[in-house]
Amino acid sequence: MQVLRSVGGRSRKQLAGDLAMSASKLTRLSSNLLAHGLIEECPSSEPVTPGRPAVPLRISPDAGYAVGAMLHRGLMEVALVDYAGGVIAHSSQPFDDPDPRVFAARVTESMHAMAIENRLLGRRLLGVGIGVPGSSLSPEGNRRWTVDSLGAWRGIDLKTLFEEHIGHRIWIENDANTAALAEYYVGGLMRRCSTAVVILLGHGIGAGIIVEGRILRGAMASAGEIGCLYPNNRPRPSTLDLLMTLREAGCEIHSLVDFEAVVAGYEDVVDAWVRRAASQIAPIINWGLAWIDPGEFVISSPLPNRILRALVEHIDFGAMHIGDHVSGVPIISVSTLEGAAATIGAALLPIHATAVA
Repeated sequence: MQVLRSVGGRSRKQLAGDLAMSASKLTRLSSNLLAHGLIEECPSSEPVTPGRPAVPLRISPDAGYAVGAMLHRGLMEVALVDYAGGVIAHSSQPFDDPDPRVFAARVTESMHAMAIENRLLGRRLLGVGIGVPGSSLSPEGNRRWTVDSLGAWRGIDLKTLFEEHIGHRIWIENDANTAALAEYYVGGLMRRCSTAVVILLGHGIGAGIIVEGRILRGAMASAGEIGCLYPNNRPRPSTLDLLMTLREAGCEIHSLVDFEAVVAGYEDVVDAWVRRAASQIAPIINWGLAWIDPGEFVISSPLPNRILRALVEHIDFGAMHIGDHVSGVPIISVSTLEGAAATIGAALLPIHATAVA
């Protein structure tokens, strides 16, 4: 299953070679997975003939689907993904209620409406993942020290609360970790490297770390909590910090809704923030190289990609201390998921749980 997720469709012969097993054993394993509907033969319009090439196998998108939900400042996002990791649907809507029960009700309403719209009723729902900004207060990560705007979420058992109000199995994970999952599965990281760091500029700043295909969670499920390196009472490279900087300059902005239209005329403010944020993120990149040795860094955020690209362009590699094991400057890319990474990754949590079990 992991090979098929990593490289796409493969013939039985190729899979047997990849996994160093006999053809007969591979046939038994694949027959079992086919019977359970977890994999499928790649559809083809060609007739079956003796000379036809072997039919590749792939992960079956119809094996089930999962839901992900995430809160940004003034905005709620919900995403549906299929078992193969394909994004079925993604929606966003204004939302600014701090009560987690109200959030649960809105998520339930949205996921049902999206399931009906996409003809998913009767299909297997694998579960609901929720990305939460804030460090963990327990080893399993279900209680979290959430950001101030989600103070009503702080310290409570979110898994139990959401399972009671949504009615499905729930996964709770830090939003930087969910963004990392999305980049790994949907953004193509798993095809480029097995170890990577995703830096999320959201409510605060956090890092999701993927090591050999698994999330590095730490003893208290708080690995990657780099936000603690930036005191809350000082400027920090986060989405909320940019919004505050714009407001201090006179811009009437309170959320990411219609961001581009609202910030028109404040380009100099945004440019100055980008330059400052780049200088703050550069040490994180340098420390990440030393501690993790990732194949790639990804910058993810609900901010427009043009801002993230400008940020990467202003990182000063010349000031870094790069070890001899790194040939050239580190690879730093900008997410291609247009700000939806944390939500899509939350939807991937139930699927990822089956992949690493």
